Amino acid sequence: MGLLSNKISRDELKAGDHIYSWRSYIYTHHGIYVGDGKVIHFTRGGGLEIGTGTILDKIIVSSVPHHGDNPCPDCGDQTNLNGVISSCLDCFLSGGNLYLFDYNVSKAIFLAKQRGGTCTIAASDPPEDVVARAKFLLLRNGFGEYHLLDNNCEDFAIYCKTGLLVLSVTKSGSSSQVNSVCAAGGVVTLTLRALGVGTSGSLATATSPALTVSASTSALSTTLGAVATGVGAVALTGYGNYCISRLAYDVGVRKDVRKVPVEELVALMAVIQGKSESDDNNNKIESKLN
Repeated sequence: MGLLSNKISRDELKAGDHIYSWRSYIYTHHGIYVGDGKVIHFTRGGGLEIGTGTILDKIIVSSVPHHGDNPCPDCGDQTNLNGVISSCLDCFLSGGNLYLFDYNVSKAIFLAKQRGGTCTIAASDPPEDVVARAKFLLLRNGFGEYHLLDNNCEDFAIYCKTGLLVLSVTKSGSSSQVNSVCAAGGVVTLTLRALGVGTSGSLATATSPALTVSASTSALSTTLGAVATGVGAVALTGYGNYCISRLAYDVGVRKDVRKVPVEELVALMAVIQGKSESDDNNNKIESKLN
């Protein structure tokens, strides 16, 4: 594995690997290789994984080769499938290159990676545990509803690899792609969709990484601003802020994570999904009454 690229060959793949492929310059799709040429991954119907409802969806989808009128003989037509699905490696890559997501990297290596969505400081569990989680979630389609910021394909793969879930009132997902966007834009507070319930039924009360980021970036900005001036200083300070923010949001560093058994996760997602459907029905009834 090189510092500048995580690209690997198919011969290097092992069951339990977290792999990804670039769908465009700004978006990667993630999954878990479970052996025998199969990948279990989390997606959104119509290939609209980013689900913004804007022209960006079409741009990213148009960058991916499609089978057209010739569906894959192994996978069939998976175009409109939602949730956790199993695909052959060719369908998962969809014409893109194969990359391996790194675990247990040092902070120095993590910061040296300019893009998010390629590595984490968190350690991976044994491959057999990773594959078991992925297969259980496939069987139950139990990772909830796909959401770009809160619950995406990278969140799924990281959970399968580590068993870790973020339980926070500021940010629910562990996706480093999303966290990089947050870091690039400054310390941004995102909305959590009711994922703060653990086995004890209590809400996680750990210190938010946003507070750490705010203090760190403020200190760095002050220091760098004192020793450098002009455009170069602004650029240097901004990049420093970005690096510190991205590190603070990594699932391997955050304090608002906990190990959640896959059976408990599926049960939790079912409760959340039921609450969401109930709220939707109530909103429809209210709109009709008004």
